Amino acid sequence: MKKFISWNVNGIRACVGKDFLDSFNKLNADIFCLQETKLQEGQIELDLPGYHQFWNYAEKKGYSGTAIFAKEEPLSVAYGIGSKEHDCEGRAITLEFKDFYFLTFYVPNAQEGLKRLDFRMDWEDKVRNYVVSLNEKKPVVFCGDLNVAHNEIDLKNPKPNVGKPGFSDEEREKFNKLLDAGFIDSYRFLYPDKSEYSWWSYRYNARANNAGWRIDYFIVSDDAKDKILDAKIHTDIFGSDHCPVELDIDF
Repeated sequence: MKKFISWNVNGIRACVGKDFLDSFNKLNADIFCLQETKLQEGQIELDLPGYHQFWNYAEKKGYSGTAIFAKEEPLSVAYGIGSKEHDCEGRAITLEFKDFYFLTFYVPNAQEGLKRLDFRMDWEDKVRNYVVSLNEKKPVVFCGDLNVAHNEIDLKNPKPNVGKPGFSDEEREKFNKLLDAGFIDSYRFLYPDKSEYSWWSYRYNARANNAGWRIDYFIVSDDAKDKILDAKIHTDIFGSDHCPVELDIDF
């Protein structure tokens, strides 16, 4: 069994000051992914014995960024999705292993008034084409803050959020297209009726009131769905406005 973890840390330097390493060690994942690392090369040194570290930094300081820490050394590593306008933001890493591809993404936020929706829609199309091309070679697992609540069950207050960033018709339809292209949402596959959340606003005591959104995912090739053992959301782990999500899979 492999255990995979994904966590939007909303600034790894701040998260390290909030017991990140304790959580990291307790989770003891085979692969551990970060989104929104918010730093440049050389601004942090994480001592993670037994892990290979892969970092993708945004050109803009203190913005975006992703990382993957893997116990097994991959066959190959790729940064970005092959799109100049997107890849400058450090939003994607791909690792190739013998039996599967593993990717982490930090999906662009459409922002207030959906002012970055066109950028987001272009990202969605390019990422879908990218993961479909990988899926033609071997099974794919990808994870991260995908910045969309797919259905009403995936957020506490759906009605007032219709049309808002992360719950617009356009973003939800792109998620449908992604799944239709040969992928499944591992958590919803196992738990079709369960309501848990992975992100809470820092405003309005949202986390204390559990007024959250499920926007962090592990997506798996449809061909590999029989290998899924469990999917978890670690709502008891703090340190960010997101909590870690987990996939256990029989690779």
